Amino acid sequence: MTSSGRLLVVVPSETDPPARLGEWLRAAGLELDERHLGLGDQLPETLEGADGLLVLGGPQSSMDDEATSPELVGVRQLLRQAVDADLPTLAICLGAQLLAQVGGGRTRVGVDGPEVGATLVAKRDVADADPVFGPLPLSPDVVQWHHDEISELPRDATLLAGNPHYPHQAFRVGSCVYGLQFHIETTPEMVRGWAGSDPVGVAASPLDLETLCLRAEAAHDDVADAWQPFAARFADLVRSRTDARA
Repeated sequence: MTSSGRLLVVVPSETDPPARLGEWLRAAGLELDERHLGLGDQLPETLEGADGLLVLGGPQSSMDDEATSPELVGVRQLLRQAVDADLPTLAICLGAQLLAQVGGGRTRVGVDGPEVGATLVAKRDVADADPVFGPLPLSPDVVQWHHDEISELPRDATLLAGNPHYPHQAFRVGSCVYGLQFHIETTPEMVRGWAGSDPVGVAASPLDLETLCLRAEAAHDDVADAWQPFAARFADLVRSRTDARA
């Protein structure tokens, strides 16, 4: 498929590259301009020339100040521009927490502790009318790995999915700016790497490390079944912005 849309991809940490999500988006026809902050890549000051934005996760906290995580300053600025322009955007885990903040919401250390491993989220009824979320299964498989939570959504956000552990799992700001607290991009190797470097997160699970990793590995085909078509629908939004600029 010929590339017909340019997606700016912000990778705050090499622990969370675009991985399978990047493959799905390229297969759907997008050109990915990846900026790996941990490798020294610079972010553009504006979103000029970008038809969409993808912001991934990392071990940083959304509550880090500039001295602690200076690389997040530019990420917040781009997310604010995306919200203001209603640019097709997908923000994942840390990215979703930063999106909630710049939109006027709040984050905090998760009151029920870390949420890690393969699990399900449940769509809200309102998600059925959303062009990107609507066709998803009622309870799609996802991979979780976060210590902080989105405690308060932006005032004008639409909640699209939740679960009993943390209610703010997916949301939309405007018509096409999406935040996902969970992960859809992972590989089994990525999850195993996270588990090996996060004993606190693993300890919060009722499963031992090996069982946690094996269950996540077993869920990856189901994650792909639900979320690869989702990625294609998001790519359609990005291409629609390309067409509008043409």
